[in-house]
This record gives sequence, C-alpha cells and structure tokens, in this order.
Amino acid sequence: MAEVQSQTPTPAGQEAPVDSTEFVHLHVHTQYSLLEGAIHVESLFEKVTEMGMKAVAITDTNNLFGAMDFYLAAKKAKVKPIIGCEILYAPDGPTTALATKQAGAQFKPRFHHLVLLCKNLKGYQNLCQIVTQAYTNAPPPQKGQPAGPRALVDRALLDKYGDDLIVLSGCIRGEVPYKILTGEEAAAMDSVFWFKKRFGKDFYLELQDTGMPEQDHVNEVLYSWSQKHDIECVATTDCHYLEPKDSEAHEVLQCIEHGKNLDFDRPKSLVPQEYYLKPAALMRARFERFAGACENTLKIAEKCNVEFKFKDDQGRPIYHLPKFRPEGVKKEDDFDLVKFFREETRRGLQDRFGEYSFIKKKAAPNWADIEPEYHSRLESELTMIENTGFSGYFLIVADFIMWAKKKGIPVGPGRGSGAGSLVAYSLKITDIDPIQFNLLFERFINPERVSMPDFDVDFCQDRRGEVIDYVIQKYGKDNVTQIITFGKLQARAVLKDVGRVMGLSFAESDILTKLLPDELNITLDSAIEKEPRLRERMDQDFKAQKVMDYARSLEGLYRNAGIHAAGVIITEEPVVTYCPLYVGKDGDVVTQFDKDSAEKIGLVKFDFLGLKTLTVIDHAIKLVRAGAEPGTPEADFELERMNYEDSKVFALISSGDTDGVFQVESSGMKDLCSRIQPNSLEDLTAINALYRPGPLGSGMVDDFIDRKHGRQEIKFDVEQLATILKDTYGVILYQE
Repeated sequence: MAEVQSQTPTPAGQEAPVDSTEFVHLHVHTQYSLLEGAIHVESLFEKVTEMGMKAVAITDTNNLFGAMDFYLAAKKAKVKPIIGCEILYAPDGPTTALATKQAGAQFKPRFHHLVLLCKNLKGYQNLCQIVTQAYTNAPPPQKGQPAGPRALVDRALLDKYGDDLIVLSGCIRGEVPYKILTGEEAAAMDSVFWFKKRFGKDFYLELQDTGMPEQDHVNEVLYSWSQKHDIECVATTDCHYLEPKDSEAHEVLQCIEHGKNLDFDRPKSLVPQEYYLKPAALMRARFERFAGACENTLKIAEKCNVEFKFKDDQGRPIYHLPKFRPEGVKKEDDFDLVKFFREETRRGLQDRFGEYSFIKKKAAPNWADIEPEYHSRLESELTMIENTGFSGYFLIVADFIMWAKKKGIPVGPGRGSGAGSLVAYSLKITDIDPIQFNLLFERFINPERVSMPDFDVDFCQDRRGEVIDYVIQKYGKDNVTQIITFGKLQARAVLKDVGRVMGLSFAESDILTKLLPDELNITLDSAIEKEPRLRERMDQDFKAQKVMDYARSLEGLYRNAGIHAAGVIITEEPVVTYCPLYVGKDGDVVTQFDKDSAEKIGLVKFDFLGLKTLTVIDHAIKLVRAGAEPGTPEADFELERMNYEDSKVFALISSGDTDGVFQVESSGMKDLCSRIQPNSLEDLTAINALYRPGPLGSGMVDDFIDRKHGRQEIKFDVEQLATILKDTYGVILYQE
C-alpha cells in the first residue's frame, strides 16, 4: 500500500442525494470474526452484488484481520468497501473490567460492543492504533479473573484516537442498550451525551432488527432519544450469516466456539434467524416508522472513503522497506545507498575470487575467458536491482546474515530462486555460484513482473531467535513483527467438531472421518462425490446427514489465529502505521493481516527459517575438528573444502540408507534415489525437482531414469536445447 487516500466527500452543508429504495449494511461479521461470523468474504460480495447494493461494511469482532481481503474483494465486485470493527469497549479500562464479578444475582458484563467505521486515511490509522493498543496494552491474566477477551478499549483510548471515525452505539450488548435494559437509563444517557460531545454528527444510535423483544424495546427508547436530543439513528441487522437457512449452522459454529453441545430437541422458535444479510426492501419495511434510520446508512456510506494506493506514479509497487544504514550512519546523514550497494557488491565478488572454491576455477586455462562473464553478469544484476528499487532489500538481508555468521550461528547456503543471483553470492547472502551451476537471475527478479524478491534464509533452529533479536535491536521493536496465520475448519477437522457438538460418540465421528478419501486438501463435497460408502452412510443415518450438512456449511471458515513459521516484517515506520497488530496467546506480537494481505499493502516479509539440519552439520564439523590430529586437513575442516564428487557419498545415497539426511529421508525419496543412482551434484538437484506432485504424476520420472541408464534414447526436439537439457537427459525439468 501503501498509502491510504480519502476521496472527496460531499461538500459541507450539502446533503447527498438519497435513494429511498436503497440500503447499506453497516454491521457485518465475516469469517474473520473467528468462530462467530459464518460469512465468507467472497460469498458476501456475491450476495451484495445480487441484491444490487452499492456499498457494505466489515465490522469483525475486535479485529481488522479481514480488512484487506474485504477491500480487494469489494473492488473486484465494484462495491464500495467500508472498513470498520466492532470493538470490545470497557469505558473504565481493562483492569477494572477484568476485576468485575457477579454482583448478587445479577451479572455485570466486563465489556460492551461498539461499532467504529473509518471515514478516511486518518480514521483508518486511528482504528489501527485503537485495535493494536487494545491488544498490546492488555493486562496479563491474573489468578481468579474470569476467562475471555482481555483486549479491551477504554474511553481514554477511544477519545485519543477517535478522530475521523464514525461510532454506532452497538448491538444489544452495547453499553447504552445494556443500561437501558437494566433500568439504568440515566447512566445510559450520560454515555450517549459523552459520545455526542466527542463525535458530534459522527455518532449514531444503532437500531437493530434481530427479532428479540429486548431489542425492540431498546429501539423504541433510542429512537425517542434520537428525536429529543437531535442525535441521528441508523438501522443495522448485525449480520453473522447470509441466509435465514444458515442460522442453524451458525448456532453449531457458536457451540464449537464455546465447547457446548447442540440441543436437538430445543423448540425451533428459540433458534435466532434474523442475523442475516437482509434485502434493502425488507430493511426499509421493518424500519419504516423510524424516520431516517435507513437513509442514514446511505449517508454514512457517503462519508466513508478509504482508498488504498498500491502503486506509485510510475506504476511500481509501493513498499515500506526500512532504509538500510551501515554502522555509524545516522538517519539524518547524507547517505548514498545505491553507491554503497555497488561498492559492497563489487568488493564482495573480489573477495569470492580469493576463496578456496575458486582455486580450481582460476587455475583452468580458460579462466581469462570466464572471469569477464562474472563482471558483466554482476553489472547487469546491479542495474536491474537498482531499477526495481531493491538495493536496500539486499543490504538488509546481507547485514543480518553476516551478523549471524560472525556470531557463529550456522546459516544455510541458500535455497529457492535467490540462489540464482550473483549479487547475493557476492554479498554472502548465498554460498552458491550461480554461473558455475547455470542458474538464472531472472527467476528471482524479473523486470517484466516486478514483485518484491524473497530470500528464504535458513538458520540453526536453536539460534534463529538471536538473529530476530538482532533485527529488532537494529530497526526498533515497533518496526519488526511476525506475521499472523489463520487455521481453517477443513474437512476432517470440521467433521469432528460438528460431530462433537451434535453428540456423536468418538467411534461414530471416527467412522465418518475415515470414510473421507485420503487426499490432500479434500473437500466434503468432493468426498461425497468420490466415496459411495459416505453417501450410503448419509442416506441411512439421519444424524450423519445433519452432521455432514452443517459441516459443509462451515467448511473453510477460520477457526483460530497462529503465527507464520518463518516470516518477519521489517518497516521504516512503526508497523501499526500501515497495519494493525495482534497479540497471540503466548504473548507474540504479529500483524493482523496474513502474509498475502501484508504484501498487498507494501509490507516486506523476510523469511527466517529454523533448520535443525544446520545444527546437526555444525555439531558434526566440530566433532571432526575435535577428533583430528593436529596438522591434518581434518583439524581445520570446512564445508567449503569438501569434495562434492566423492563416489562413496553417492553410493550411500543410491543405497537408500539416508535416514536423517535432509530432503532425502522420506521413503519416497529413498526409493527415487535407489532408482536413479545419482553420481553427480546435478543428479541430486534433479532428484529434488522430480519429487514433486507435477513430475511424479506426469511420467517424467520414468523418462528421466530410463534416459540416464540408457534404456531410452535422449532426444532434443530442437538441437539448440542440447546444451541446456544435457544435465537432465533431455527432460524439461526446471522452470528456467
């Protein structure tokens, strides 16, 4: 993103034209209200488009997890997105709220619900601050305190960051409705007057259509206050699912969240069916006697104009990458990063030429012909990197890798497309000579498809945290954070969850789940289509049929939040400037956007992968040195001096005796190694590429093996391909 821009609103003093047949839903919970909302974002816009609605809001509970996903889907559907959140509001602060217990026979809630909607750039940034600080400032759990949410927003925080936000008074669990229902109307009015004073015309009394008698009473009181005190009211329906028929599946979802069983014999009249996305005509009819309540949904939509800008004026993606500064260079210093980048890279290549691995290369009679290729390739890469604006990215990665190496932390030699960069090799980001192994730089950075490069860097599993700590110390704790992930209710998991809620025994649930085909990412619909025994079970057992129906409705919804295994975001300004933050159950601070949404807004992910193999290799090297006689080659053993043409090693790999050997330890890989009988580094590279779903299912593996062992003729469709495909025996194996 970049940036957020606000469109030009209706000029002050002028009323926007209002269509008396339209309506905008301003209180909507999607799948990002974990185990609470049952609306898939894509399905939401299919429904909104079908209804002809021109705008819709997202107001997930206490988070902005889905804001970017929602925004992009809205733009694709040509529907105006309104970004918001239903916060958990504790006027007197989290500490007071968390201490609240039963007061006699009456339970006093620890927090209330309150809806906030962003008007513009400042509103979005303020909402990010509110939601972030609710999590980062939440008090730690104390013995004896009730379980439940702790990320609460108090009045002081709302006051501080309330500018350019629209406030709706909330559902029946809002502060004002709750006090009305408990007979505390004077206290409710005090709260209303505070909101009116702080937010002026951007505060609205929220009237809801939920079918609950208590809500009907609240609506009457709020509407009378609206008329008496000149405070606008607005109609919502607190959507949690799309259709009335989804209400029972949503009830099952709530049972999953709270660990309860569904009561099959409960009267159907007790199942709420009004929390769905109602058509405009129905909302108009239901709120006909509340003058202005529906019209105000359109006026609020007119006020809300958040636009994310993903590209600069030259059409290049905007990235919020920190500006790299070497040791001793301050933020205010005049520092030429590009010049420094070129100098460091050229110096690095010269250093490489002096290493052991180049002794043989430089001794070869054709070195005078080969050396210029290194220099021309380096200059070409440098130009491309500078033109795409990624010089700083390379320097940042090189810096934390060099720090790790100086501290004796094992670092991997490089993997993925980044190993094709001579600049990365020169800066010691990788230890693989791309010219020696015929690797293409364009697989990493392509000027025709500019996207942020992504180095996958392996560190010793035991000391990976030290490297992240170094990055935090260098760039600031507010500028470095990990990335959130979302766990889904996938086929097997949702079937077990729903079965438990509906009272199925473990054995009954196990029978159903074992009938699912053993396929990666299998869906329930696909399973029903492929497995006749599953269909038969559903036909014979009504309860199994209901379990499957509910499970299919809930499949794919998000169940929980986690942390990306390797990704770390580093930014120039505090991360919250661009994206709200969340605190996981173990106290880890992460982005509220997943890696795809974070990348969309211009946040750059650095992968710090923890690899136990590096730890094992490091220990092995130390053992070799410790057990060596002084003065022998083993006493100063280094990986760099290892013989990569050792026939004994290839014989061991070909035997399949590779337990514990990284990437060739699975039964499938052992079998493939035994069949191929590798005798070169190129063969090992090919084995890694062959052991993937595409090649394994295409017959390519058999062609490769037969050609290697002379059982099939090696053919080249075009003679010019011979030099390119000779190492893979004419099989087109690599994307290069």
